[in-house]
Amino acid sequence: MIAYVKGIIEEISQDNVVVDVGGMGYNVKISPDTASRLPGTGEMVKLYTHTNVKEDAFQLYGFLSKNDLDIFRQCITVSGIGPKGGLAILSVLDADALRYAIMTGDAKAITKAPGIGARTAERLILELKGKIQMDDALISREITDYGAAHALSADTPQKKEAVEALVSLGYGQAEALKAVNAIEGIEGMDAGAVLKAALKKMF
Repeated sequence: MIAYVKGIIEEISQDNVVVDVGGMGYNVKISPDTASRLPGTGEMVKLYTHTNVKEDAFQLYGFLSKNDLDIFRQCITVSGIGPKGGLAILSVLDADALRYAIMTGDAKAITKAPGIGARTAERLILELKGKIQMDDALISREITDYGAAHALSADTPQKKEAVEALVSLGYGQAEALKAVNAIEGIEGMDAGAVLKAALKKMF
């Protein structure tokens, strides 16, 4: 119904933002990840929105990219996952990391979301795996000049060792790879230093 909301940010909380559009304030539900990436109050923002209409409510769910909105809409097609559950999943995994978790069958990473149990995570993987293309699973925020093939793998020995160590500690493969790929200056680090830096990003 409403493709996007573009206006001035009036208020921000962990799960909601008020956007002033031409003198009218829109309450838009957001994930904590989206909240952390918003500009400050008084700044312009454009949120791609999903409209959820119920008998007693008209709710907007907002995302900073169409990428996030697309995966959210795919999530809520899965039985047992409503808009609240979809937003919870995107509060712990961004769109690209979620696609990667689905492609690799990493249910453990998905169950990090509040209210999402193992069965629900496995159902999500089962129902969406055939709908996710490998090109869609690229972790775009961490892609470098190495290209697509490397974006989906730990492309250096120290990365590979660090990811394996994190998985052995109980972390999901998708979140481990995301943490490792987010480290800056990794080229000059050994596996131990990469692991230490990745663990810091987990907390």
